[in-house]
Amino acid sequence: STLDRSSAASDVYKRQLRLPCSGGYPGFVTASPRVDDFSRDLALALRLADAADAQSLPRFDSPDLEVSTKADNSHVTDADLATERAIRSLLATARPDDGIFGEEFGAEGSTHRQWIIDPIDGTANFLRGVPLWGTMIALAVDGIPQVGVVSMPAIGRRWWAAAGSGAWTATDAEPRRIRASAVSSLDDASVSFQSIAQWAESGHIDQLLTLADRVWRDRAYGDIYAYMLLAEGRIDMVAEFGVKEYDVAAAVPIVREAGGRMTGFDGAETISDLSTLATNGILHEAFLDLLHD
Repeated sequence: STLDRSSAASDVYKRQLRLPCSGGYPGFVTASPRVDDFSRDLALALRLADAADAQSLPRFDSPDLEVSTKADNSHVTDADLATERAIRSLLATARPDDGIFGEEFGAEGSTHRQWIIDPIDGTANFLRGVPLWGTMIALAVDGIPQVGVVSMPAIGRRWWAAAGSGAWTATDAEPRRIRASAVSSLDDASVSFQSIAQWAESGHIDQLLTLADRVWRDRAYGDIYAYMLLAEGRIDMVAEFGVKEYDVAAAVPIVREAGGRMTGFDGAETISDLSTLATNGILHEAFLDLLHD
């Protein structure tokens, strides 16, 4: 089953550890990785993802899924709540001195070492039975994400990274290292703009049209899946607006360890303006020049 394959990624990682490998919001830093050993934290993050999958996947496409509306008019399901509770429960035992910042239950504890959780990224997809949703788990140290795990159990995929250990994915019993693309020309670039409404609401619709006219291919893959496509070298840029820390924290180490780069839309090494621009690294300055000309 897809749940079994996701759980297998944790067992695979235990073997992979032996292989030789090369504050908080809004001051959320997207660069400058540490050189500490985060292998134990990554192993824990994979266990947390197993626990998350065990909560979320059985509720996916369920006829009795409970859906309510939050104060910001976004949706939340009983699966979102149960998944975050499961992660918090494990962290309370395994890392009682670490802080937690989750989408559904907010922040508590230390911001020196803080676990950043989005229990179900893509809740709109989840509640409509679209399988492109996932759990995002990150560990940030002094505001810099150093560990990231993204699990998408409905499609049997998982990705993970820790500073200095590369970016990895697994669909079955064997992991494989992933790398961003080597595309070096905007003419050949494939991009995900995520949402026309986001660009319009942020006053960047003209830049979106310029982007679409300049690159080879533009699509809106949406949510966390687009960042994983970037890390695997399938596409070359992702940009979006209105993001929160938990929307992208887990993607930062994965994109970075794959050789990509992530900044704010303005090029700053934070998401303090509530936006992201993620690229294969090679094209980052070219995209910034194009979008801010």
